[in-house]
Amino acid sequence: MNKVEAAIELFDDYNRQDPRKIVVDGVTYPYEYFYALQLYHWVKKLEPAASDVLLLASRCQHIGRWQKPRETYPADKIGYHKWRTDLAKLHAEKAGEFMLQAGMDENSIKAVQHIILKKQLRTDYEVQVMENALCLVFLQFQYNEFLQKHDDETMIRILQKTWNKMTEPGRNAALSLKYNDRGKELISKALSS
Repeated sequence: MNKVEAAIELFDDYNRQDPRKIVVDGVTYPYEYFYALQLYHWVKKLEPAASDVLLLASRCQHIGRWQKPRETYPADKIGYHKWRTDLAKLHAEKAGEFMLQAGMDENSIKAVQHIILKKQLRTDYEVQVMENALCLVFLQFQYNEFLQKHDDETMIRILQKTWNKMTEPGRNAALSLKYNDRGKELISKALSS
């Protein structure tokens, strides 16, 4: 096993400890482990020649996320932003620890952390591939759940923000996904406003 494989195995072992579960096609997965697999899949689909650094980042983008539940922060916008900032730091630290354990060098660790922290979004190609993949995972696996929780106006705002985060490859992939009738209608409204 090479160092990249060793690091991925460490990431996966850790994410399998997520006490939250998700059932997809009758199979139960630890929540963050499932989403790490999906993010990795989308990164490879969007960028078939993805570097080891980008693949590693995709497998640990949200590592250990269950350790900082959203409910432990104030429900307002400031609380939300603090939660997101603290999560990003947690993910970057955990990724670095496991990569070091796998014998990876400092430059590789910093490069993975750069992507996880979304530094230079829009100008760094790999960071943007990751952002596209994150949006696609949301649209493919979480969008329907959001549809059940939010009214049309809120969903249109969420979709517009999601769309604005993506570049053309992400947008084209998003349009190829299957949505229910309300999901399609809201995407259409969001893109035409």
